[in-house]
Amino acid sequence: MPTTAVPNILVDPGYLFWAPLGSAEPTNTVSGSKFTDAWPVAWLSLGATKDGSEFTPELTVEEILVAEFFDPVAYRTTKRTNKFAFALADITMKNWSRAMNGGGAVVTVSGSGATLLSSFVPTAPGAEIRAMLGWEALGNDLRLIVYQTICAGAVKLAFKKAPDFATIPCEFSCEVPSSGIPWKMYSAGTARVGT
Repeated sequence: MPTTAVPNILVDPGYLFWAPLGSAEPTNTVSGSKFTDAWPVAWLSLGATKDGSEFTPELTVEEILVAEFFDPVAYRTTKRTNKFAFALADITMKNWSRAMNGGGAVVTVSGSGATLLSSFVPTAPGAEIRAMLGWEALGNDLRLIVYQTICAGAVKLAFKKAPDFATIPCEFSCEVPSSGIPWKMYSAGTARVGT
């Protein structure tokens, strides 16, 4: 009688990272079926999220029809989109700036420490800064690197009564970088490779 192997499930939200475009990737050093290297200093933690993150690669395939057949005679790929969405729970000026495609550019107006006054001015349309995004599983056995993104769509702060809390909702759309590779996933050890 055939048996079903215990699935190698993924049940954690993992860690999210943001980096300037063109930043060096992690070296992906593996030992004991885990990544043991740290993300390079350019990769900044985006902190906690409300519900984790969603990475959505989507392929659009359309049918080719001819008058003489009811069924499609072929299918062709017409589009591919990749989106990375999450709602940041860490409400900071720098996270707000990254969500607004400002690259974390927050300006000191005056003071320091407890008297620090900072500002962020929205990026002018057309001058948005692209960025890289990274994700790593809590078990340190799976990584995702998205090479060129822009945050598109509405980014809104909703101020509500507890137990609700404000988040910075982000939906990053992936562009094709100069390498031609929009994203890459890495696994450590054999378990995440599968059969």
